[in-house]
Amino acid sequence: MFDRPQRGERALLVHLDVRGAADPERLQEFRELADSAGARTVEAVTAVRAAPDAQYFVGSGKAQEIAARVRATGAEVVIFNHSLSPSQERNLERLLQCRVLDRTGLILDIFAQRARSFEGKLQVELAQLQHLSTRLVRGWTHLERQKGGIGLRGPGETQLETDRRLIGARIKALGQRLTRLRRQRAQGRRARRRAEVPAVSLVGYTNAGKSTLFNRLTGAEVYAADQLFATLDPTVRRLALPGGGGAVLADTVGFIRHLPHDLVAAFRSTLEETREAALLVHVIDAGHEERESCIEQVNRVLEEIGAAGIPQIEVFNKIDRIGAAPRVDRDATGRVRRVWLSAATGAGVELLADAVAEYLRPRTYEGRLRLPPAAGRLRARLYALGAVRTERVGTDGAWLMEISLPLRELAALRAAETGSAYLLPVPEFLADAARAS
Repeated sequence: MFDRPQRGERALLVHLDVRGAADPERLQEFRELADSAGARTVEAVTAVRAAPDAQYFVGSGKAQEIAARVRATGAEVVIFNHSLSPSQERNLERLLQCRVLDRTGLILDIFAQRARSFEGKLQVELAQLQHLSTRLVRGWTHLERQKGGIGLRGPGETQLETDRRLIGARIKALGQRLTRLRRQRAQGRRARRRAEVPAVSLVGYTNAGKSTLFNRLTGAEVYAADQLFATLDPTVRRLALPGGGGAVLADTVGFIRHLPHDLVAAFRSTLEETREAALLVHVIDAGHEERESCIEQVNRVLEEIGAAGIPQIEVFNKIDRIGAAPRVDRDATGRVRRVWLSAATGAGVELLADAVAEYLRPRTYEGRLRLPPAAGRLRARLYALGAVRTERVGTDGAWLMEISLPLRELAALRAAETGSAYLLPVPEFLADAARAS
Protein backbone atom coordinates (compact mmCIF):
# COMPACT_ATOMS: atom_id res chain seq x y z
CA MET A 1 0.00 0.00 0.00
CA PHE A 2 1.04 3.64 -0.42
CA ASP A 3 -0.06 7.15 0.50
CA ARG A 4 -2.01 8.47 -2.46
CA PRO A 5 -0.65 11.72 -3.95
CA GLN A 6 -2.94 14.72 -3.70
CA ARG A 7 -1.76 16.54 -6.82
CA GLY A 8 -0.55 15.73 -10.31
CA GLU A 9 -0.98 17.35 -13.71
CA ARG A 10 1.33 15.19 -15.83
CA ALA A 11 -1.17 12.70 -17.20
CA LEU A 12 -0.87 9.45 -19.10
CA LEU A 13 -4.11 8.66 -20.95
CA VAL A 14 -5.42 5.12 -21.46
CA HIS A 15 -8.10 4.30 -24.04
CA LEU A 16 -9.43 0.79 -24.61
CA ASP A 17 -11.35 -0.22 -27.74
CA VAL A 18 -13.60 -3.06 -26.68
CA ARG A 19 -14.36 -5.77 -29.26
CA GLY A 20 -12.14 -4.09 -31.82
CA ALA A 21 -14.50 -1.17 -32.46
CA ALA A 22 -11.86 1.54 -32.94
CA ASP A 23 -13.24 5.04 -32.48
CA PRO A 24 -10.67 7.84 -33.07
CA GLU A 25 -13.32 10.47 -32.30
CA ARG A 26 -13.73 9.17 -28.75
CA LEU A 27 -9.96 9.31 -28.20
CA GLN A 28 -9.81 12.91 -29.45
CA GLU A 29 -12.70 13.88 -27.18
CA PHE A 30 -10.88 12.18 -24.29
CA ARG A 31 -7.78 14.30 -24.96
CA GLU A 32 -9.94 17.44 -24.96
CA LEU A 33 -11.50 16.41 -21.64
CA ALA A 34 -8.05 15.99 -20.10
CA ASP A 35 -6.99 19.39 -21.45
CA SER A 36 -10.15 20.97 -20.02
CA ALA A 37 -9.26 19.55 -16.60
CA GLY A 38 -5.83 21.23 -16.76
CA ALA A 39 -3.83 18.03 -17.34
CA ARG A 40 -0.62 18.02 -19.38
CA THR A 41 -0.81 14.87 -21.47
CA VAL A 42 2.61 13.18 -21.71
CA GLU A 43 1.47 10.11 -23.62
CA ALA A 44 -1.64 8.18 -24.71
CA VAL A 45 -1.76 4.40 -24.54
CA THR A 46 -4.37 2.50 -26.54
CA ALA A 47 -5.38 -1.14 -26.46
CA VAL A 48 -7.89 -3.52 -28.02
CA ARG A 49 -9.66 -6.28 -26.09
CA ALA A 50 -12.64 -8.52 -26.62
CA ALA A 51 -13.83 -7.66 -23.09
CA PRO A 52 -12.51 -5.64 -20.13
CA ASP A 53 -10.30 -7.48 -17.63
CA ALA A 54 -11.83 -7.95 -14.18
CA GLN A 55 -8.61 -7.12 -12.30
CA TYR A 56 -6.93 -4.32 -14.27
CA PHE A 57 -9.58 -3.52 -16.93
CA VAL A 58 -6.85 -3.55 -19.62
CA GLY A 59 -5.29 -6.94 -18.80
CA SER A 60 -2.16 -7.74 -16.82
CA GLY A 61 0.26 -7.46 -19.76
CA LYS A 62 -1.01 -4.03 -20.84
CA ALA A 63 -1.08 -2.92 -17.19
CA GLN A 64 2.63 -3.78 -16.88
CA GLU A 65 3.30 -1.82 -20.08
CA ILE A 66 1.43 1.19 -18.63
CA ALA A 67 3.50 0.94 -15.44
CA ALA A 68 6.70 1.07 -17.52
CA ARG A 69 5.44 4.12 -19.43
CA VAL A 70 4.55 5.84 -16.14
CA ARG A 71 8.12 5.40 -14.91
CA ALA A 72 9.59 6.49 -18.26
CA THR A 73 7.45 9.63 -18.67
CA GLY A 74 7.22 10.67 -15.03
CA ALA A 75 3.43 10.71 -15.19
CA GLU A 76 1.74 11.71 -11.94
CA VAL A 77 -1.77 10.51 -12.81
CA VAL A 78 -3.14 7.85 -15.15
CA ILE A 79 -6.56 8.65 -16.59
CA PHE A 80 -8.77 5.96 -18.13
CA ASN A 81 -11.39 6.84 -20.73
CA HIS A 82 -13.76 4.39 -19.08
CA SER A 83 -15.65 3.82 -15.85
CA LEU A 84 -13.57 1.70 -13.50
CA SER A 85 -14.84 -0.30 -10.56
CA PRO A 86 -13.41 0.57 -7.10
CA SER A 87 -11.42 -2.69 -7.04
CA GLN A 88 -9.95 -2.02 -10.50
CA GLU A 89 -8.83 1.47 -9.42
CA ARG A 90 -7.27 0.02 -6.25
CA ASN A 91 -5.44 -2.75 -8.15
CA LEU A 92 -4.12 -0.30 -10.75
CA GLU A 93 -2.88 2.15 -8.11
CA ARG A 94 -1.02 -0.65 -6.32
CA LEU A 95 0.65 -1.65 -9.57
CA LEU A 96 1.31 1.79 -11.07
CA GLN A 97 2.18 3.51 -7.78
CA CYS A 98 0.42 6.71 -8.83
CA ARG A 99 -3.05 8.19 -8.81
CA VAL A 100 -5.59 6.55 -11.15
CA LEU A 101 -8.67 8.42 -12.37
CA ASP A 102 -11.54 7.12 -14.50
CA ARG A 103 -13.74 9.05 -16.93
CA THR A 104 -16.38 9.80 -14.31
CA GLY A 105 -13.80 11.20 -11.91
CA LEU A 106 -12.30 13.31 -14.71
CA ILE A 107 -15.66 14.88 -15.62
CA LEU A 108 -16.44 15.51 -11.95
CA ASP A 109 -13.09 17.28 -11.58
CA ILE A 110 -13.89 19.55 -14.56
CA PHE A 111 -17.30 20.34 -13.13
CA ALA A 112 -15.77 21.14 -9.74
CA GLN A 113 -13.46 23.66 -11.42
CA ARG A 114 -16.23 25.33 -13.44
CA ALA A 115 -19.06 25.55 -10.87
CA ARG A 116 -19.60 29.18 -9.85
CA SER A 117 -23.13 29.43 -8.43
CA PHE A 118 -24.12 28.18 -5.01
CA GLU A 119 -26.45 25.58 -6.48
CA GLY A 120 -23.86 24.41 -8.98
CA LYS A 121 -21.27 23.87 -6.24
CA LEU A 122 -23.76 21.90 -4.16
CA GLN A 123 -24.67 19.71 -7.14
CA VAL A 124 -21.03 18.98 -7.96
CA GLU A 125 -20.19 18.20 -4.34
CA LEU A 126 -23.15 15.82 -4.12
CA ALA A 127 -22.05 13.96 -7.27
CA GLN A 128 -18.45 13.79 -6.02
CA LEU A 129 -19.46 12.38 -2.64
CA GLN A 130 -21.73 9.80 -4.25
CA HIS A 131 -18.82 8.74 -6.46
CA LEU A 132 -16.36 8.74 -3.55
CA SER A 133 -18.62 6.75 -1.23
CA THR A 134 -17.95 3.57 -3.22
CA ARG A 135 -14.18 4.13 -3.26
CA LEU A 136 -13.23 4.60 0.37
CA VAL A 137 -11.55 1.19 0.43
CA ARG A 138 -8.66 2.25 -1.78
CA GLY A 139 -5.21 3.61 -1.12
CA TRP A 140 -5.29 4.96 2.44
CA THR A 141 -3.45 2.61 4.83
CA HIS A 142 -4.81 4.36 7.92
CA LEU A 143 -8.38 3.45 6.98
CA GLU A 144 -7.86 -0.32 6.83
CA ARG A 145 -8.28 -1.48 10.38
CA GLN A 146 -8.71 -0.53 14.00
CA LYS A 147 -5.62 -0.01 16.03
CA GLY A 148 -5.07 -2.52 18.82
CA GLY A 149 -3.04 -2.55 22.01
CA ILE A 150 -3.21 -0.79 25.34
CA GLY A 151 -4.23 2.83 24.96
CA LEU A 152 -4.69 2.54 21.19
CA ARG A 153 -8.18 1.07 20.92
CA GLY A 154 -10.73 3.33 19.23
CA PRO A 155 -14.30 4.22 20.19
CA GLY A 156 -15.78 1.18 18.49
CA GLU A 157 -15.64 1.95 14.76
CA THR A 158 -12.85 2.05 12.26
CA GLN A 159 -11.74 5.22 10.50
CA LEU A 160 -13.30 3.82 7.32
CA GLU A 161 -16.68 3.46 9.04
CA THR A 162 -16.38 6.98 10.45
CA ASP A 163 -15.68 8.39 6.99
CA ARG A 164 -18.61 6.49 5.51
CA ARG A 165 -20.93 7.83 8.19
CA LEU A 166 -19.72 11.42 7.73
CA ILE A 167 -20.06 11.20 3.95
CA GLY A 168 -23.56 9.77 4.31
CA ALA A 169 -24.58 12.62 6.60
CA ARG A 170 -23.14 15.20 4.18
CA ILE A 171 -24.95 13.60 1.22
CA LYS A 172 -28.22 13.78 3.15
CA ALA A 173 -27.66 17.45 4.06
CA LEU A 174 -26.80 18.35 0.45
CA GLY A 175 -29.91 16.56 -0.77
CA GLN A 176 -32.10 18.56 1.60
CA ARG A 177 -30.56 21.90 0.53
CA LEU A 178 -30.95 21.03 -3.14
CA THR A 179 -34.57 20.08 -2.49
CA ARG A 180 -35.20 23.58 -1.13
CA LEU A 181 -33.51 25.12 -4.17
CA ARG A 182 -35.61 22.87 -6.41
CA ARG A 183 -38.77 24.21 -4.80
CA GLN A 184 -37.56 27.77 -5.37
CA ARG A 185 -36.92 27.01 -9.04
CA ALA A 186 -40.37 25.44 -9.36
CA GLN A 187 -41.90 28.55 -7.82
CA GLY A 188 -40.15 30.73 -10.39
CA ARG A 189 -41.41 28.51 -13.21
CA ARG A 190 -44.97 28.72 -11.88
CA ALA A 191 -44.70 32.52 -11.81
CA ARG A 192 -43.55 32.53 -15.44
CA ARG A 193 -46.42 30.25 -16.43
CA ARG A 194 -48.92 32.54 -14.70
CA ALA A 195 -47.45 35.48 -16.58
CA GLU A 196 -47.60 33.39 -19.79
CA VAL A 197 -43.91 33.91 -20.48
CA PRO A 198 -42.79 30.94 -22.62
CA ALA A 199 -39.46 29.28 -21.79
CA VAL A 200 -36.91 28.37 -24.44
CA SER A 201 -33.95 26.17 -23.51
CA LEU A 202 -30.63 25.86 -25.33
CA VAL A 203 -29.37 22.27 -25.37
CA GLY A 204 -26.60 20.55 -27.23
CA TYR A 205 -23.34 18.66 -27.12
CA THR A 206 -20.60 20.34 -25.17
CA ASN A 207 -18.55 22.88 -27.14
CA ALA A 208 -21.25 23.25 -29.81
CA GLY A 209 -21.43 27.02 -29.20
CA LYS A 210 -24.47 27.33 -26.90
CA SER A 211 -23.01 30.05 -24.67
CA THR A 212 -21.81 32.10 -27.65
CA LEU A 213 -25.28 31.88 -29.20
CA PHE A 214 -26.87 32.72 -25.84
CA ASN A 215 -24.74 35.87 -25.58
CA ARG A 216 -25.55 36.82 -29.17
CA LEU A 217 -29.32 36.47 -28.64
CA THR A 218 -29.62 38.09 -25.20
CA GLY A 219 -26.65 40.45 -24.94
CA ALA A 220 -25.46 38.57 -21.86
CA GLU A 221 -21.79 38.04 -21.02
CA VAL A 222 -21.70 34.35 -20.17
CA TYR A 223 -18.18 32.90 -20.33
CA ALA A 224 -17.58 31.12 -23.62
CA ALA A 225 -14.44 29.34 -24.79
CA ASP A 226 -13.38 26.68 -27.29
CA GLN A 227 -13.21 23.88 -24.72
CA LEU A 228 -15.41 21.17 -23.26
CA PHE A 229 -17.71 22.29 -20.42
CA ALA A 230 -16.52 25.91 -20.62
CA THR A 231 -19.62 26.91 -18.67
CA LEU A 232 -21.45 24.83 -16.12
CA ASP A 233 -23.94 26.96 -14.24
CA PRO A 234 -27.28 27.53 -16.00
CA THR A 235 -28.12 31.11 -16.91
CA VAL A 236 -31.59 32.52 -17.63
CA ARG A 237 -32.18 35.80 -19.49
CA ARG A 238 -35.13 37.49 -21.17
CA LEU A 239 -35.20 37.13 -24.95
CA ALA A 240 -36.85 39.90 -26.97
CA LEU A 241 -38.59 38.48 -30.03
CA PRO A 242 -39.26 40.17 -33.38
CA GLY A 243 -42.71 41.71 -33.61
CA GLY A 244 -42.98 42.30 -29.87
CA GLY A 245 -43.35 39.89 -27.01
CA GLY A 246 -40.62 37.91 -25.40
CA ALA A 247 -39.54 34.65 -23.85
CA VAL A 248 -37.15 33.35 -21.22
CA LEU A 249 -33.99 31.78 -22.67
CA ALA A 250 -32.00 29.29 -20.57
CA ASP A 251 -28.42 28.24 -21.28
CA THR A 252 -27.80 24.75 -19.88
CA VAL A 253 -24.82 22.48 -19.29
CA GLY A 254 -23.53 20.71 -22.38
CA PHE A 255 -24.01 16.98 -22.85
CA ILE A 256 -21.37 14.40 -23.67
CA ARG A 257 -21.02 10.68 -24.35
CA HIS A 258 -21.44 8.50 -21.27
CA LEU A 259 -22.38 11.38 -18.98
CA PRO A 260 -22.09 9.90 -15.44
CA HIS A 261 -25.44 8.83 -14.02
CA ASP A 262 -24.61 10.38 -10.64
CA LEU A 263 -24.02 13.69 -12.39
CA VAL A 264 -27.32 13.50 -14.28
CA ALA A 265 -29.10 12.77 -11.01
CA ALA A 266 -27.36 15.60 -9.15
CA PHE A 267 -28.15 18.10 -11.91
CA ARG A 268 -31.74 16.94 -12.37
CA SER A 269 -33.12 20.08 -10.70
CA THR A 270 -31.12 22.27 -13.11
CA LEU A 271 -32.18 20.18 -16.09
CA GLU A 272 -35.82 20.63 -15.07
CA GLU A 273 -35.54 24.03 -16.79
CA THR A 274 -35.14 22.03 -19.98
CA ARG A 275 -37.96 19.64 -19.16
CA GLU A 276 -40.39 22.51 -18.52
CA ALA A 277 -39.47 24.48 -21.67
CA ALA A 278 -41.99 25.19 -24.41
CA LEU A 279 -39.27 24.86 -27.05
CA LEU A 280 -35.76 23.36 -27.21
CA VAL A 281 -33.12 24.99 -29.40
CA HIS A 282 -30.74 22.11 -30.13
CA VAL A 283 -27.34 23.63 -31.00
CA ILE A 284 -25.17 21.44 -33.23
CA ASP A 285 -21.61 21.94 -34.45
CA ALA A 286 -22.16 21.89 -38.22
CA GLY A 287 -18.52 21.00 -38.90
CA HIS A 288 -18.20 18.21 -36.35
CA GLU A 289 -17.12 14.95 -37.98
CA GLU A 290 -19.47 12.93 -35.75
CA ARG A 291 -22.34 15.39 -35.57
CA GLU A 292 -25.02 12.71 -36.07
CA SER A 293 -23.60 10.79 -33.14
CA CYS A 294 -23.59 13.99 -31.06
CA ILE A 295 -27.24 14.61 -31.94
CA GLU A 296 -28.07 11.05 -30.88
CA GLN A 297 -26.24 11.46 -27.55
CA VAL A 298 -28.09 14.70 -26.75
CA ASN A 299 -31.46 13.16 -27.59
CA ARG A 300 -30.61 10.19 -25.39
CA VAL A 301 -29.96 12.44 -22.37
CA LEU A 302 -33.14 14.42 -23.12
CA GLU A 303 -35.06 11.16 -23.04
CA GLU A 304 -33.41 10.24 -19.74
CA ILE A 305 -34.54 13.48 -18.07
CA GLY A 306 -38.06 13.32 -19.53
CA ALA A 307 -37.69 16.04 -22.18
CA ALA A 308 -37.83 13.90 -25.32
CA GLY A 309 -41.35 15.02 -26.26
CA ILE A 310 -40.61 18.76 -26.28
CA PRO A 311 -40.50 20.32 -29.79
CA GLN A 312 -37.05 21.15 -31.14
CA ILE A 313 -35.49 23.56 -33.58
CA GLU A 314 -32.12 22.24 -34.69
CA VAL A 315 -29.49 24.98 -35.03
CA PHE A 316 -26.45 24.08 -37.10
CA ASN A 317 -23.83 26.46 -35.70
CA LYS A 318 -20.30 27.39 -36.88
CA ILE A 319 -21.22 27.53 -40.57
CA ASP A 320 -18.37 30.04 -41.01
CA ARG A 321 -15.97 27.11 -40.60
CA ILE A 322 -17.54 25.05 -43.40
CA GLY A 323 -18.27 27.88 -45.83
CA ALA A 324 -22.06 27.49 -45.73
CA ALA A 325 -24.60 30.32 -46.03
CA PRO A 326 -27.30 31.09 -43.43
CA ARG A 327 -30.62 29.48 -44.23
CA VAL A 328 -33.81 28.01 -42.79
CA ASP A 329 -35.01 24.47 -43.55
CA ARG A 330 -38.72 23.67 -43.18
CA ASP A 331 -40.55 20.36 -42.97
CA ALA A 332 -43.47 19.21 -45.14
CA THR A 333 -45.98 21.16 -43.02
CA GLY A 334 -44.03 24.42 -43.39
CA ARG A 335 -42.71 24.54 -39.83
CA VAL A 336 -39.11 25.51 -39.18
CA ARG A 337 -36.98 22.40 -38.71
CA ARG A 338 -33.39 23.66 -38.97
CA VAL A 339 -31.58 26.99 -38.89
CA TRP A 340 -28.03 27.34 -40.21
CA LEU A 341 -26.04 30.16 -38.61
CA SER A 342 -22.79 31.32 -37.04
CA ALA A 343 -23.04 32.53 -33.44
CA ALA A 344 -19.45 33.81 -33.59
CA THR A 345 -20.02 36.14 -36.56
CA GLY A 346 -23.75 36.73 -36.05
CA ALA A 347 -24.64 35.52 -39.55
CA GLY A 348 -28.12 34.01 -39.55
CA VAL A 349 -28.89 34.74 -35.89
CA GLU A 350 -31.86 36.88 -36.89
CA LEU A 351 -33.25 33.84 -38.75
CA LEU A 352 -33.28 31.92 -35.48
CA ALA A 353 -34.97 34.79 -33.62
CA ASP A 354 -37.67 34.87 -36.32
CA ALA A 355 -38.06 31.08 -36.12
CA VAL A 356 -38.50 31.13 -32.33
CA ALA A 357 -41.02 33.99 -32.61
CA GLU A 358 -42.88 32.12 -35.36
CA TYR A 359 -43.08 29.00 -33.23
CA LEU A 360 -44.29 30.80 -30.09
CA ARG A 361 -46.66 33.20 -31.87
CA PRO A 362 -49.52 30.67 -32.38
CA ARG A 363 -49.77 30.42 -28.61
CA THR A 364 -51.15 33.99 -28.54
CA TYR A 365 -54.17 35.45 -30.31
CA GLU A 366 -53.82 39.00 -31.59
CA GLY A 367 -56.91 40.61 -33.06
CA ARG A 368 -59.87 42.99 -32.76
CA LEU A 369 -62.82 42.92 -30.43
CA ARG A 370 -66.00 45.00 -30.12
CA LEU A 371 -67.73 45.21 -26.75
CA PRO A 372 -71.07 47.01 -26.17
CA PRO A 373 -71.40 49.40 -23.21
CA ALA A 374 -73.11 46.69 -21.14
CA ALA A 375 -69.99 44.46 -21.27
CA GLY A 376 -68.09 46.34 -18.59
CA ARG A 377 -67.37 43.20 -16.54
CA LEU A 378 -65.76 41.46 -19.52
CA ARG A 379 -63.77 44.61 -20.35
CA ALA A 380 -62.45 44.69 -16.77
CA ARG A 381 -61.38 41.05 -17.03
CA LEU A 382 -59.50 41.73 -20.25
CA TYR A 383 -57.64 44.60 -18.60
CA ALA A 384 -56.90 42.43 -15.56
CA LEU A 385 -55.32 39.86 -17.89
CA GLY A 386 -53.23 42.57 -19.56
CA ALA A 387 -54.77 41.68 -22.89
CA VAL A 388 -55.75 45.15 -24.14
CA ARG A 389 -53.25 46.84 -26.45
CA THR A 390 -55.34 49.72 -27.73
CA GLU A 391 -58.88 50.90 -27.12
CA ARG A 392 -61.20 53.52 -28.54
CA VAL A 393 -64.89 54.31 -28.13
CA GLY A 394 -67.16 54.06 -31.16
CA THR A 395 -70.00 56.42 -32.07
CA ASP A 396 -72.49 54.01 -30.52
CA GLY A 397 -70.57 53.87 -27.23
CA ALA A 398 -69.07 50.43 -27.87
CA TRP A 399 -65.45 49.69 -27.00
CA LEU A 400 -63.30 48.85 -30.01
CA MET A 401 -60.21 47.00 -28.80
CA GLU A 402 -57.07 45.39 -30.12
CA ILE A 403 -56.19 42.52 -27.80
CA SER A 404 -53.33 40.08 -27.35
CA LEU A 405 -54.21 37.05 -25.25
CA PRO A 406 -52.81 33.54 -24.82
CA LEU A 407 -55.09 31.00 -26.44
CA ARG A 408 -55.44 29.09 -23.19
CA GLU A 409 -56.71 32.22 -21.39
CA LEU A 410 -58.89 33.04 -24.34
CA ALA A 411 -60.53 29.61 -24.32
CA ALA A 412 -61.20 29.92 -20.57
CA LEU A 413 -62.68 33.39 -21.09
CA ARG A 414 -65.00 32.16 -23.84
CA ALA A 415 -66.13 29.28 -21.62
CA ALA A 416 -66.91 31.69 -18.77
CA GLU A 417 -68.91 33.91 -21.14
CA THR A 418 -71.05 31.09 -22.56
CA GLY A 419 -74.45 32.43 -23.51
CA SER A 420 -73.20 36.00 -23.72
CA ALA A 421 -73.42 37.96 -26.94
CA TYR A 422 -70.59 40.28 -25.94
CA LEU A 423 -67.70 38.41 -27.56
CA LEU A 424 -67.79 39.36 -31.22
CA PRO A 425 -64.47 38.09 -32.62
CA VAL A 426 -63.20 38.33 -36.16
CA PRO A 427 -63.54 35.08 -38.17
CA GLU A 428 -59.92 33.89 -37.66
CA PHE A 429 -60.44 34.25 -33.95
CA LEU A 430 -63.19 31.65 -34.06
CA ALA A 431 -60.85 29.12 -35.68
CA ASP A 432 -58.01 29.82 -33.21
CA ALA A 433 -60.32 29.60 -30.20
CA ALA A 434 -61.75 26.30 -31.45
CA ARG A 435 -58.25 24.84 -31.76
CA ALA A 436 -57.29 26.15 -28.30
CA SER A 437 -60.28 24.59 -26.62
